[in-house]
Amino acid sequence: MEHVFINEAFTQAINDYLKSVEQPKGVIYNSFLVIVIRMLIVLYSELDIVNPLVINDEDLLKSNLTKYGFSKYQLDIFFSDLQVYYDIEKEQKDKIVKKPNPYFISVQKLLIDMLIAKKLNFQLKEKEVQDFYNLLYTPYSPNPLQVSYNFLMAEDVLEIDRYFRQQMKENVKQVKTREKHYLNVKAYELLNYSMNDLYQMDANEVDKINSQVYDYFKIRENAINKEYLLDKAIEAIERENNKVTSGNGYVDILLVLSIICTIIMVVGILTFIVI
Repeated sequence: MEHVFINEAFTQAINDYLKSVEQPKGVIYNSFLVIVIRMLIVLYSELDIVNPLVINDEDLLKSNLTKYGFSKYQLDIFFSDLQVYYDIEKEQKDKIVKKPNPYFISVQKLLIDMLIAKKLNFQLKEKEVQDFYNLLYTPYSPNPLQVSYNFLMAEDVLEIDRYFRQQMKENVKQVKTREKHYLNVKAYELLNYSMNDLYQMDANEVDKINSQVYDYFKIRENAINKEYLLDKAIEAIERENNKVTSGNGYVDILLVLSIICTIIMVVGILTFIVI
């Protein structure tokens, strides 16, 4: 008896894929179960889908299929719906007139939900979207076998196309604008940056200026108290600038003596006036 991986449907799907992958124009490679595997490979990778079967690790497969945000609960439904689709098809295998299989639609919708999860939580390339859409069963599929099967199985041949377009339109990744972080205004002034210029920059540009500020003051950006150190450095500069000094010791002595002489002279004049 053949080993069952996940369930009979998935085992059949992955084995059919491996048998037919070298015959892309063959009927098996373009059968529904194999198309499901091919869509999973577009979203993830062949290694993510095939390797767990090779090493017989169902948990690894489930981990791979949920790594882009598709929930474990939804994944259980996906495997269950795929199995029910398979069971219905087995029951109808020898019937001349087959009834539409509703799980043909539900499985595809869950695959689209996987695509949306990746779109919202990770980077989704345009080529991935196009390759995935081309594998869906719609009247616009480039594969005539899929177009025919869609008309045979779906009560509404446009249902999957509408669901795909609706989900892609309604689920747009919201990019949050990062708040700008400004440092001590005096620090920018010392480096000749005006606040008006900084207000026009985006958060990333402000971060670059902040890095230059910390570098100028020889402060490590990974220091926990870096803003405190910056404020202290600015205070030190201001104290230094406020000192009455020329920077030359001899000149400073003469400056102090002249101030003392001026004071003595003023006192003398005032004393003379009083007398």
